[in-house]
Amino acid sequence: MSAIELQRLLSDGAELALLDVRDGGQFSAGHIFAAVSLPLNRMEWLVDALVPRRDTRMVLVDDCDAQDGMAAIAAGRLAAWGYSNLSLLGGGLSAWKAAGLQVFSGVYVPSKAFGEYVEHACATPCISAATLRDWMRSGKDMLLLDSRPYEEFHRYSLPGGIACPGAELVHRVFGLVDNDQTTIVVNCAGRTRGIIGAQALINAGIANPVVVVENGTAGWHLSGGTLVHARTEVAPPPTPRALHKAIAASQRIARRFGVSEIDAGQLAALRQRSGRNLYLLDVRTPEEYQAGHLPGSRSAPGGQLVQSTDDYVGVRNACLVLVDDNGVRARVTASWLLQMGCKDVHVLRDGLHSAGAALRRGWQGPRILGGEHLAQVDWLPVFELKAWLEQPGQALVVDLDDSLTYAAGHIPGAWFAVRSRLRQSLGRLPEHRLLVLASRDGQFAALAAADAQAASRVPVRVLRGGTQAWRTAGLPCATGFQHMADRNDDIWYSPYDHDDRSAAMTAYLQWEVDLLGQISKESGVDFNCAAAAQDNFLQPQENVR
Repeated sequence: MSAIELQRLLSDGAELALLDVRDGGQFSAGHIFAAVSLPLNRMEWLVDALVPRRDTRMVLVDDCDAQDGMAAIAAGRLAAWGYSNLSLLGGGLSAWKAAGLQVFSGVYVPSKAFGEYVEHACATPCISAATLRDWMRSGKDMLLLDSRPYEEFHRYSLPGGIACPGAELVHRVFGLVDNDQTTIVVNCAGRTRGIIGAQALINAGIANPVVVVENGTAGWHLSGGTLVHARTEVAPPPTPRALHKAIAASQRIARRFGVSEIDAGQLAALRQRSGRNLYLLDVRTPEEYQAGHLPGSRSAPGGQLVQSTDDYVGVRNACLVLVDDNGVRARVTASWLLQMGCKDVHVLRDGLHSAGAALRRGWQGPRILGGEHLAQVDWLPVFELKAWLEQPGQALVVDLDDSLTYAAGHIPGAWFAVRSRLRQSLGRLPEHRLLVLASRDGQFAALAAADAQAASRVPVRVLRGGTQAWRTAGLPCATGFQHMADRNDDIWYSPYDHDDRSAAMTAYLQWEVDLLGQISKESGVDFNCAAAAQDNFLQPQENVR
């Protein structure tokens, strides 16, 4: 279809999966606002969760109009897996730009732009890193809460911070403060999760002053502050008294933003609707999810669901049902999704106890499609590979992990390649008699084996257990970007992944701020914050310092 036809589809209100099948780094360099990244590279892992129904209307995008382009290849694979309503954007992203339509850089653009919208629409109070430093020195009565997932918090955080990710803020905060004068300070790595977290507390009606740290840990670093590492402080679950307050606060939020609640019978009816995608999302912590969850639900911690919605939902205008144990996190998360413009969002009343069904323990991993050929994979044990590599010019290892993982550690002499461009990569390799594919645990490499064999003049084998097995055997690894058979534009690099971290942080923060102006020119953006007039959201308001 043409770019103009696609633009009409995006505004018709019906379900649509607009999927950009290029590699993640290419996607982040420029894409359509409403597009969801579904790299051809890892489509088998991602598509079943992102697009549950096989009859979903789908439009695939790459950057060209070739019959052997990524979108055409992706369409063939999707059709083989039962997807039946497929179209390609003719001319790809180039045609979209030629039609005078906008292209956005970065990742999670709708969520990031929404964070900027909220800050301006609600005038969310913020303080600079310098002010926070002064408060720390003066011993100000404050509570510093980090709204990122624990893994990020543990990696680096602000001095004195406590992990309280996303939707946990309203859920746990009433057990953390016993003085209404204590200032609650919220931060994240940059802007979005801090803004959303602080505003959630304000929307909940907490009596304490609430502020967000401007630009989060990035702003702290750029101001000369030192980040701390390996902190383990986590906000505890609420006491019964604190939970009572949190439930009441979430009910106030639900009334204010029109959050819908449904029962188990209504959920069953939604599941029976024809032609509609349904996402049953558990917004509790991953640990709680693993301890017991509703069958068919997917872990989507509330803060991350708002911060990176397109990691979980690949279909515009689909139905979302949020689940937790007491309604707090589900109501808060639903209120944000509604303000982002999602129309069909519901909270499952009584959550985990709604249907009386037995909960399922463990992790609900993705359903991997296209694995029929795995039985024919020729596996190569670690020490057999070691013997091959001791013979010069015999075996050559191609590592198909993402470029950051490859740089962090790979088998000595291994070449980096991107699966979606494997045919071109293999043409750049030195002569060899055996091609060995490797990845972290070997499974991704196994899925790529058929592609590699079709493009290779020599036999292809897959390292059993992957580079993890190589390490477990006590064998050495190399680091760095060596032996690059392809460009390292396969994934998006966060500011913390760059050598010049400060320059990357500065550019990233400016990109976030600039999104507000860019979305003002984009049709179909339906953000709606009840705290401010609709026509004022593009005029930055002075924040409280």
